[in-house]
Amino acid sequence: RADKLNSPREMKHVAAYLLAVLGGKASPSAADVKAILHAVDAKVDDAALEKVVKELQGKSVEELIAEGTKKMASVSVAAAPAAGAAAAAAPAAAAGGAKKEEKKAPEPEEEEADMGFSLFD
Repeated sequence: RADKLNSPREMKHVAAYLLAVLGGKASPSAADVKAILHAVDAKVDDAALEKVVKELQGKSVEELIAEGTKKMASVSVAAAPAAGAAAAAAPAAAAGGAKKEEKKAPEPEEEEADMGFSLFD
């Protein structure tokens, strides 16, 4: 399904379709989606709109969202171990850098030159 409904020009049509569903239309028509897009002065791409309506016609939006949520959960779980390993490596690297800095002798501070006046006198 990666090639379906994934371009930005199609996504505004999907968003309008979902708004129509939220507005009470169980299966919005192309005219319903067009009305929403025209209400916000958005351009309607008839080919993209027909594709969206055809792909979503007769399907439950709630079920599609639930399916997508499951897919997203499996993606984020697979990426979590890699992120955890990277996060664990960062403090270790920082600790190693801190040890090197501790071995350096602190540089002596330069004394301020006395210019013969004070800002607070």
